[in-house]
Amino acid sequence: MRLTPGEGGLQRLLLTAADGARAEIYQHGAHITSWVPAGGSEQLYLSRKAQFKPGAAIRGGVPVIFPQFAGEGPLPKHGFARGLSWRLVTASQAGQGSATAVFGLDDDDTTRAIWPHPFKAELRVTLGGAALETMLSVENTGESEISFTAALHTYLRVAEIGEVRLHGLQGLHYRDTAQGGVAAVESAEQLRIEGEVDRIYFSAPARLELSGAPGRLHIESAGFPDAVVWNPGAERGAALSDLDQGGYRNFLCVEAAAVGIPVKLAPGARWSGTQRLLQD
Repeated sequence: MRLTPGEGGLQRLLLTAADGARAEIYQHGAHITSWVPAGGSEQLYLSRKAQFKPGAAIRGGVPVIFPQFAGEGPLPKHGFARGLSWRLVTASQAGQGSATAVFGLDDDDTTRAIWPHPFKAELRVTLGGAALETMLSVENTGESEISFTAALHTYLRVAEIGEVRLHGLQGLHYRDTAQGGVAAVESAEQLRIEGEVDRIYFSAPARLELSGAPGRLHIESAGFPDAVVWNPGAERGAALSDLDQGGYRNFLCVEAAAVGIPVKLAPGARWSGTQRLLQD
């Protein structure tokens, strides 16, 4: 498996498992833009107006957020990892019919100009059967401690946003960005999406479940203590130039994240966080 030209002339990898499961991953941002389980249908949302060009963020799929989530610090929104070209380290089919690809990103003059820290980041994507696993790891290669926030900003495709339910958040504390950052506790047993939703749920469980997408999707995480739930709603969605008209109705972002307490790495230390999607 090798890189081939994709949208906008950007290089992409078509990762295919022996059982037919497949994913499309762009070198730009190590960005997963498509995932089709074996014998299944597309599970990720990608805007038809998404920009495929250097320096731009791709609207949809799984953007890699590092080293800053949203505006949680002095860097540009969501950091720089999603807008840079990662190198393809390896891509191959593995045992039990699965396939794995690894992309890497190191600090350089561009990153150090806004975030003066040496690091090595890696994104490992493994797929096969009904599952897609994505692991983000960061190593501190410098001589002083580093601190960062991160997320896998996953756009899950849904048939109609008003018909889906997200299970597993009841009782959690969250910060509601759509309501000006107010703190609250989730009371709903099943979260329904009504209008704009932009919430960071702290100390989230390792397993959430999305129903009515259609079907059922299990969302598992490890190493990421938080979960972000986002949909812009009709008004904010219409203001996004790279989002399809009415496109907000066809996705829900459920993101494995480390936001509430930034990750701190001593020199030579390594952190990793994993998100696993399993179609039921």
